Amino acid sequence: MASHIYRSGNPGFAVYVHWPFCQSKCPYCDFNSHVRAQAVDEERFVQAFRAELSHRAKLTKGRTVSSIFFGGGTPSLMKPGTVAGILDAIAANWTVEPGAEVTLEANPTSVEANRFTGYRRAGVNRVSLGVQALNDPDLKALGRLHTAEEAVKAVAIAAAIFERYSFDLIYARPNQSPATWKAELTQALARAKDHMSLYQLTIEPDTMFERLRNAGKLKVPSPDECRILWDVTQEVMDRAGLPAYEISNHARPAARAATTSFIGAMASTWASARARTAAS
Repeated sequence: MASHIYRSGNPGFAVYVHWPFCQSKCPYCDFNSHVRAQAVDEERFVQAFRAELSHRAKLTKGRTVSSIFFGGGTPSLMKPGTVAGILDAIAANWTVEPGAEVTLEANPTSVEANRFTGYRRAGVNRVSLGVQALNDPDLKALGRLHTAEEAVKAVAIAAAIFERYSFDLIYARPNQSPATWKAELTQALARAKDHMSLYQLTIEPDTMFERLRNAGKLKVPSPDECRILWDVTQEVMDRAGLPAYEISNHARPAARAATTSFIGAMASTWASARARTAAS
């Protein structure tokens, strides 16, 4: 287990649960995520999380959890029962605030979208979808496994099951112009409710995109072009009533994500429970 706790004077308390597995590694991703040929023993991971959470609870007695976030990796690869088991372990170790925000990141493939009902029953009350683009050529270039059609369907399913949902888009993609980005944002807003996460593509060290760029096989927008795309983002989202409340997150005031707000303000206690190879 590897865990991190960040303390401050604010009594807010958020728990982050990391699921490090993916079906494939995206070429831009430098997160702690891994592709396995064999199936993951989810019950062993639940046992590992239980042990870690019990240990961390002893160090944070008397705290009340107001936000839980399942990130990755691809948490939507977990069975709903696995999510329920982890949530039960959190509730067994801390007091969970009534109505606490419980977010799970999900990829919009058909199989994972069909699990949304199970996650809702497990206790998840908010999902964040990794859409990233709304056209198939760019999705393929980004290494995503879903199609634009699957993304749109997944957003519709999320909207039908969850009162709160969000989805991500990546901009400053190769060959992306301000006009095409503005059109894509407009298309996305027609499917959004009150929250969207918009990430500017960054070429991170030791990623496939860095290797391609260094080999002259990937051309990304210049800093000046990225600034124009950022300006377009702020203009469109402000006009839609979803201003930025953090560098990449946009929402109506009442829909700001609790965990994101905690991180951005650096005004919470943050407990991160991460399972390592001992549970693999």
